[in-house]
Amino acid sequence: MAKTPVPDPADYLPLSSQVFQVLLSLADGPLHGYAVIVDITERTGGEMKLTASTLYDALARLVDQELIEETEAQPKDDARRRSYGLTTLGREVAEAEAKRLERLLAMAKEKKLLRGKR
Repeated sequence: MAKTPVPDPADYLPLSSQVFQVLLSLADGPLHGYAVIVDITERTGGEMKLTASTLYDALARLVDQELIEETEAQPKDDARRRSYGLTTLGREVAEAEAKRLERLLAMAKEKKLLRGKR
């Protein structure tokens, strides 16, 4: 029997900003969809606001790609809400994207595109 090849996280890069933000939201543990929307809005200071339809389309694609999975509802959550968590591959892809962005930031700093403290 042939072994199933292990996916390479780099094959998923670059991620869209929305997908990266969804993966970041799930990095600390499973959340239901609305909690993901709230987390992204708060964490980005309102810079990114996902609509429910945009989020649920992204969640469906991420489940299909096996980057996230549906999890059991958390005790404090409404049992009717679907919760999602990162898979091992999803965490690896999010980490690979963060490292990619870190390299880009280092290049921008080297070219002195960032001035002063932020």
